[in-house]
Amino acid sequence: MPRTVGEVMTNDVVEARPQTSFKDVARLLDRHRISGLPVVDHDDKVLGVISETDLIRIQAAHSAHGRGSRFRRPAPRRYTRHASTAARATTAGELMSSPAVTVHPEQRVADAARVMERHSIDRLPVVDEEDRLIGIATRRDLLRVFLRTDDEIRREVTDDVLTRAMRLPPHTVTVSARDGMVRLEGRLERRSDIPLTIQLTWRVDGVVGVVNSLTFLVDDTRPPEHPPSDRTARPRLLDN
Repeated sequence: MPRTVGEVMTNDVVEARPQTSFKDVARLLDRHRISGLPVVDHDDKVLGVISETDLIRIQAAHSAHGRGSRFRRPAPRRYTRHASTAARATTAGELMSSPAVTVHPEQRVADAARVMERHSIDRLPVVDEEDRLIGIATRRDLLRVFLRTDDEIRREVTDDVLTRAMRLPPHTVTVSARDGMVRLEGRLERRSDIPLTIQLTWRVDGVVGVVNSLTFLVDDTRPPEHPPSDRTARPRLLDN
């Protein structure tokens, strides 16, 4: 069945405190060869995330703030104000992006990947039910799940979806997979089982698309038709 964030996350997390200096953050990123890290408080609750992009931003701000204006056009007031603020930042707490986007270990890998894509981020701190840091999931961690072979995907759809979940007899549905695209061919008993079969197939890790070629025997999505009544109208006898 679908893998969870807790199964692929990294447990040994490199982290910083709000008071960690800019230079120490840079050293941590370089020493551990990572592109970002979470910032946590004294209770290990995630306050934000700091990345190489944040460090580059402050470096650029330092340059812009300290460079003379003799040979350049004056910057817009809004940019100057932003650069001046960034130039004064010296700690992780002042540099970090906050609030942090986090996930829980029981969430599906596919859902975490969508969160990353939606927020355009490369890492997700993983927190427990009390929002304490317990791990981190990177794009590379999540990508490993989607590098499954077509044969692995086909077997899981056949065994877990069709046999266990849908309880279909063997060979009722033929499953083929190519580059993560799954095709379902066969005939189900009820029409209402088709959407559920497709939905469960989508939830299999590594599936990037589902081609539905399923048919059905009984359309149970329509209200039953009532046969015409057998009663025939009889003429009413009038009393003399």
